[in-house]
Amino acid sequence: MFRNPAVWFILLTVMVDAIGIGLMMPVMPQLLQEINAGSLANAALWGGVMSTTFAAMQFLFGPLVGAISDRYGRRRVLLVSLTVMAIDYVIIGLAGAMWVLILARVLGGITAANHSTAAAVMADISRPHEKAANFGLIGAAFGIGFILGPVIGGFAAEFGSRAPFYVAAVLVGAVAILGYFTLPETLKEENRRDLDAARAQPFGAFASIGKLPGQFRMLVVYFFNEFAFMVYPAVWSFVAIGKFDWEEWLIGVSLGTFGLGMAFSQGYLIRKIIPKIGESNTVILGLSMQGLTLLGFAFAPATWFVFALLPISALGMLGGPAMQGILSRATPDNAQGELQGVISSTRAVAAIVAPMVMTGLYYAATADHLAWKFYGAPFVLSAVLVLTAMLVFIGWRRNADLAPRV
Repeated sequence: MFRNPAVWFILLTVMVDAIGIGLMMPVMPQLLQEINAGSLANAALWGGVMSTTFAAMQFLFGPLVGAISDRYGRRRVLLVSLTVMAIDYVIIGLAGAMWVLILARVLGGITAANHSTAAAVMADISRPHEKAANFGLIGAAFGIGFILGPVIGGFAAEFGSRAPFYVAAVLVGAVAILGYFTLPETLKEENRRDLDAARAQPFGAFASIGKLPGQFRMLVVYFFNEFAFMVYPAVWSFVAIGKFDWEEWLIGVSLGTFGLGMAFSQGYLIRKIIPKIGESNTVILGLSMQGLTLLGFAFAPATWFVFALLPISALGMLGGPAMQGILSRATPDNAQGELQGVISSTRAVAAIVAPMVMTGLYYAATADHLAWKFYGAPFVLSAVLVLTAMLVFIGWRRNADLAPRV
C-alpha cells in the first residue's frame, strides 16, 4: 500500500491541513482582540461565529464536492481545494476588519474538501477489512500535523499574530504544487458516476446514504462524537488562558502533545486493537476514554494535571476511524466520495452548532460579573454528549445489520 504515491500525498495533505488549523489556534484569541473584538470573552464569541460560518459552508457544499469527486476524480478536487486554502490563509493574514475574516471563512468552508476527499482516496485503494485501520493513518497524519502546527504557530506568533497564517499559506501552496506533479488519480473509470443534483445537496445525500442498513444511527453516533470533540478547537485556548494564564507557546506545546497522542493512537495502536477486539468494541473503548478525559479536563486543578491527562486522551481518538470503517464497508464503491461528503457534512453540522454552544457556555460561566468562574463547563457538556453517543451506539450494535463487503 505504501508503494502507492497517492498514499503519501494524502497523508502529507492531511498533515498540512492539520498544521494550518494548529497554527491558528494559539494566536486566534490575540488576532480577534486586535480586530476590535474587545475582551477575551468577546473574542471567544467571535471565534465561535467564525467557526460556525466555516462549518455552515462545509455542510452546504460537502456533498456537492464529494459528488464531483465521484464524477470527475479525486485529483482535481484536491488540487483546487489546496490552492484556495492557501489563498484563504493569505486573506486572514491581511485582514483588518471582522467582515474580512468572516468572508475568508466562507471561502475556506466552501472548498474545505481535502480531508473528506483524502478519505475517499483511502477508501478507493483499501480492501474492505483494511479500511478502519487505513482511515486511522489519516488520523495519524492529522495528529502529526497537530503536533507541528500549534508549536510552529506558537513560536511564529513571536513575530506577530499574522505571521502564522503566512506560514500556513506557504506550506499549503507548496503541497498543491507537489500534488500537481505527483498525485495520480485513484478513482477507477468503472466506479465513476453521473452527477446527480438531488444527491449533491446535503439533505438528498443524507437521504441516499441513510437508506443503507444501519447508516443513519451510525451517523448520529458520529455527530455526537464530533460535537463533543469540537470543544478542543472552540475553547481550549480560552480555557488555558483564563484558568491557567498560559502563554501562546505553552498552548502550542499542549496541543502538540495532544496531536502526538492522536498520531500514535490512530496510526499504530488502532492496527493492534481492531484485530483483537473488533471495530464495534474499539468504538466503545474510544468513547469511554474520551468521556473520562473530558471530565478530567473540566475539573483539572493545575497545569500538570492537564498534561498528565493528554496521553490518556489518545485512547479517545480510536473511535473515529472505527466508525468510518463501519460506514465505508456498508457503502458501494461508486458512492465512497458521496459517503465522505456526508461524513464531512455531519462533521460540519456539529461544527456549526458546537462552537457557538461551547463559546456561549464559556462566556456564561466565566463572565466578568461572576464571583466564581467555571472554565471547565464546556468540557462537562462534551462528556455528556460522548455518553449519549455511546448509548446510541450500543443500541445500534444490538440491531446491527451490517456485514463486511467482499
